[in-house]
Order: sequence, then C-alpha cells, then structure tokens
Amino acid sequence: MTSYDEREVLQLIQDEKTQRKGFEMIVAQYSEQLYWQIRRIVLSHEDANDILQNTFVKAWTSIDYFRAEAKLSTWLYRIALNECLTFLGRQRMANTVPIDDPEAVAVRELESDPYFSGDRLQLLLQQALMTLPEKQRMVFNLKYYQEMKYEEMSEIFGTSVGALKASYHHAVKKIEKFFEGVD
Repeated sequence: MTSYDEREVLQLIQDEKTQRKGFEMIVAQYSEQLYWQIRRIVLSHEDANDILQNTFVKAWTSIDYFRAEAKLSTWLYRIALNECLTFLGRQRMANTVPIDDPEAVAVRELESDPYFSGDRLQLLLQQALMTLPEKQRMVFNLKYYQEMKYEEMSEIFGTSVGALKASYHHAVKKIEKFFEGVD
C-alpha cells in the first residue's frame, strides 16, 4: 500500500495479525500534524514529544475499543488534547510556574528553546495565544493552523458548533487586542 487509506487501515487494526502494521501506518500518517498541534499548546519541543508519545501509547492500548464512529484523526486529536490538558494541569499543580505571570515564563521557555526558529511575529503570536484560556487556545489552533471544520472539532471537544464558533471568535478578538498593544 503506497498511500494512506483510512478504510484499509481500519481493516488492518481490526485483525490481531495485522493490527501492528495498521497502527504503524496511523503513527506515520498523524505524527507530524499531532506533534505541531501539541507543540502549539505546550510550546516546548521536549514536552510536545513526550505528549505525542503518550498519545500514541494511549491510542495503542485502547485500539480495540475504537469503534470507527468517528474518524481516526478525530479520535487521535481527542486523545492528544486530553493529554495536553492533563500535562498542563500537572504543570499547574506542581507550581513550576509563578502564579503572577505564567505566560511570561512560557514565552521565555519558547525563546530559549533551541528548536524554535520563529521570527518576532511568530513569537508575538505565541505570546498572544498564551493569554487565551486553554480551550480557546486549542480551538484557535485547530481552526487557524489545521483548518479543521467546526463539526470535526465538535466531535473532539463534545461541544456544540455554535459554542466552538464563539470560542474562536473570542480568541481572535483577544489576539487582535493583544496586537493593538504591541509597538
């Protein structure tokens, strides 16, 4: 098989003999896009890699429970976003971030990250994104970077399309306001 065909992959993962091959194809297909989605949420390359690995471990251990009611990508995004929320919650509980300015700490970590190669505008956008509540940031990332449809996001978040549109709209307005204050 030369190209990725979700129907074929679903058949492979349903048979114990071919399940590993099917899962390897899933990992090859979705690793990069999941990595970047995770990275935009947690900013750190190392943390993004760890969360990506956790995402695939969780997917592998529950592959037998995947019922194909949603697309594989939707299922994987849901796992990845839940892993991000778990990670961010643990980070907050560990008090590794000063309560008075957690955004500044995250941006400083991004600036010192040897894997970050963005220019000033990209850094400012990341600063703006860090001011958003987690859900708004995730919705913005999926819509802006992945160009994901609201209907698919609705399956991932278990939220109505209208609520997601509102979250995206509020995120955009907050980002615009952030950039108004930049010189």
